[in-house]
Amino acid sequence: MFVKHADEEPVNEVAAGTNTSMQVLVSSDEGPNFALRRFLMEPGGGMPLHTNAVEHEQYVLRGSARIRIGEETFDVSADDVTFIPAGVPHSYEVTGDERFEFICVVPNQPDTIELVEEWGC
Repeated sequence: MFVKHADEEPVNEVAAGTNTSMQVLVSSDEGPNFALRRFLMEPGGGMPLHTNAVEHEQYVLRGSARIRIGEETFDVSADDVTFIPAGVPHSYEVTGDERFEFICVVPNQPDTIELVEEWGC
């Protein structure tokens, strides 16, 4: 058990992203089943189309973005919830003038991230 403030955790740049960083709020060493992460994307930022070996459950805290999940595109903003199944290509593009932030929960399982150049063609 623990209680901590998010400011205690480092914010690290996401190499594959543009103007994107992440905080690991609950690591796989701290929680037995899930990791809890906060993503921060500045205006003009985002993540290219990619896949993960694990599913994602996400809750948008602030800002707005266009998210592609598989062959569908969604405009999301504060209080929206997304589910991205394992292996499904997805991407993020900040659409507003404010930071886009979301919480992302993933299972504590091995994860492989692969960039996708073209999908569904």
